[in-house]
Amino acid sequence: MALEEGKDSGVTFRINPSRAFPLRLLQFSLVFLALGLGFSVFSMYTTRYFKIQNVVPIAQTILEQTPSKPCFEEPISLESWIRPPSKLMHTMNDSELLWRASLVPRIKSYPFKRVPKIAFMFLTKGPLPMAPLWERFFKGNEGRYSIYIHSMPSYDPDFPPSSVFYKRQIPSQVAEWGRMSMCEAERRLLANALLDISNEWFILLSEACIPLNNFSIVYRYIFRSRYSFMGSFDEPGPYGRGRYNGNMGPVVNLTDWRKGSQWFEINRVLAVKIVEDTTYYPKFEEFCRPACYVDEHYFQTMLSIETPHLLANRSLTYVDWSRGGAHPATFGKGDTNKDFFKKITEGKTCLYNNQPTTLCFLFARKFAPSALEPLLELASDVLGF
Repeated sequence: MALEEGKDSGVTFRINPSRAFPLRLLQFSLVFLALGLGFSVFSMYTTRYFKIQNVVPIAQTILEQTPSKPCFEEPISLESWIRPPSKLMHTMNDSELLWRASLVPRIKSYPFKRVPKIAFMFLTKGPLPMAPLWERFFKGNEGRYSIYIHSMPSYDPDFPPSSVFYKRQIPSQVAEWGRMSMCEAERRLLANALLDISNEWFILLSEACIPLNNFSIVYRYIFRSRYSFMGSFDEPGPYGRGRYNGNMGPVVNLTDWRKGSQWFEINRVLAVKIVEDTTYYPKFEEFCRPACYVDEHYFQTMLSIETPHLLANRSLTYVDWSRGGAHPATFGKGDTNKDFFKKITEGKTCLYNNQPTTLCFLFARKFAPSALEPLLELASDVLGF
């Protein structure tokens, strides 16, 4: 009995392993939960801190990378296609400009009311000394004309906002007399003017040109004509055929070679012909250099080959070559009187729509700045405006 009691007193109590495992799992879970909560609190604090610090740069980055769109986008309409450019200055190079200007509608009739305009294109070195006279000429005829000026790139015009010449300069490059850069300037003027679908006639002028009649007479004379006005004739002497280079064949043969005045008045069909040309330009650029003056031969020969039936074969700009030399006569203050204009307008006949007429010239050159004062005095009586 004593022995049995001794055994009982020495018995060691042991915990069942199956009960210890759930307790350890519970402790591990509590530790993991505490760590998780701590990490979550730390993450929330860190995220909040850095989000506040970076919200402005991130927003700016998103705005920079997202294309901006106006609040209201104008739907594409016919008006958006036919509206003339609001600004003449642009970033197109010559190749892009000529390509854009050569796009032509294939349907001849217009699905909108189109008032045809005359594009007056001034090829100048700088200022327009005859601007006050031209201002009087254009006055009251808004909507029937447009103006384009190609001047030396270094020239900064100072026309007031009230002037018809204000902001009418086009992107320009240096143009040298007698060289292809002169014809390139003329093509540049034509191309910019062609961007306005309402321009139907295109008149090339210089800073020394003046109108000889009022706007209504000029407009009516131009738009009733079935032909464009560009001199294009075969001159056999050294200043005509003598300038031809045989390397231009077979694109341009000697029998095709023509000469004429630089100053022209042409319709839209021929204007497109000039700006889209890639056939004749390379030949004239390479083989017509002084003493071959390309501005007297390039357009004249090309149009004589391509569209001879559309040419009146004369210019509407009066020029006096009677004094001889490489340049025409320049008229100053002492030359500008009523007798001078009678000499230009009277006693001359020409063909207009295949019928004889005495109205042969609508413009004249070259006038020096000193001629402006007497021209303004004579304008109402002699010129009609």
